[in-house]
Amino acid sequence: MIIKDYMDTVGLRSTEASHELQSLSTDDKNKLLLSIADSIRSKSNEIIKANNEDIVLAKKSGLSEAMINRLMLDEMRIENIAKSVEEIVRLPDPTGQTLFETKRPNGLEINRVSVPLGVIGIIYESRPNVTVDASALCIKAGNVVILRGGKESFNSNIKLTEAIQSAFTSHNLNKNIVQFIETTDRAAVDYMLAEMSEIIDVIVPRGGKGLVKKVQDMARIPVIGHLDGICHVYVNKSADLNIAIKVIHNAKLRRTEICGAAETLLIDREFADKNLKEIVTNLYESGCEIRGDDLSRKLDDRITIASESDWETEYLDAIISLKLVKDIDEAIKHIAKYGSGHTESIIAENSDIAEKFLNKVDSAIVMHNTSTQFADGGEFGLGAEIGIATGRLHARGPVGLEGLTTYKYIVKGSGQVRP
Repeated sequence: MIIKDYMDTVGLRSTEASHELQSLSTDDKNKLLLSIADSIRSKSNEIIKANNEDIVLAKKSGLSEAMINRLMLDEMRIENIAKSVEEIVRLPDPTGQTLFETKRPNGLEINRVSVPLGVIGIIYESRPNVTVDASALCIKAGNVVILRGGKESFNSNIKLTEAIQSAFTSHNLNKNIVQFIETTDRAAVDYMLAEMSEIIDVIVPRGGKGLVKKVQDMARIPVIGHLDGICHVYVNKSADLNIAIKVIHNAKLRRTEICGAAETLLIDREFADKNLKEIVTNLYESGCEIRGDDLSRKLDDRITIASESDWETEYLDAIISLKLVKDIDEAIKHIAKYGSGHTESIIAENSDIAEKFLNKVDSAIVMHNTSTQFADGGEFGLGAEIGIATGRLHARGPVGLEGLTTYKYIVKGSGQVRP
């Protein structure tokens, strides 16, 4: 395969398919999505067979059990994938919405209207459900999509893409609305990032830190995504201890491997003097390693010493760093220095203190008296998400349907000319 020729062909097909998709009504798109869900169900045996091939290869290559679990598809998981498509059908169409309107003194009528981004490239690892989730979200928002999945789920992704494309065929639509890059050659990713800026409007990386960093470093196309999820929980001296223990436990240990898991715990010294041992006991007895500063270790010898690098580490494991701070101002400074702009939570009963934290901390998501693990599009009522964005331009936080649109201005006149 000559990568340049292959990728150029993929790009041309996407451009042609984009015009067709953007002509569909909301009802047309919803009917298409329902057909995709039905097609996935009807082809579940083929998908599972392909997935079993991936799992055999993954075990031979020494992939970890956790990664194999992410990769695995069975009847229940395939049904959940189909249901996730049906849930997107129930969401409002984000395109064609009037976002702003005004009538000027000269009679011009000006409207800002939401429109699709165009062609979206998605680069992801391991989880084959992303093939369907990302495709469905893009279709609902009127975008065609070029998918590049990880080699470990290659066979599964091929079959899932075939199931999606068969729904297009049944509706007499261009199957290239969704395309999957059918090569594991990394040169295809490099070409996608560096040479397809005239075709692809935005790139969305979904995967580990290494993948996201490569995409951000190489891309000549706008990128929606985040590099690290260094999330903080700050416990103010006004906190309710029971709430603090419950929230910290959930934020760290519900699922340690997700980007919304808490990695650093900041606690007011005044609160820690009386309550630190109970917080540490809850974490320690649940199998969590705690790495703390000198002040915290003096209060509890179960805490091991933290190094400077701990404050900027995304563990994705049952480990949390702990620092005692003088007050909210020191907590905010710590987050500003070491945070990744993802999600931070304050535990406090003092509403003024809570508001100060929510207003002063510059992260994509800030919370009060709740777990950072709620950092998710579904939990926010946005439906499925394509990822969490920590940048400040275009989309920020959970990127759902609205984040997959842009807008244009429509100006209507009756012969006006500018003097």
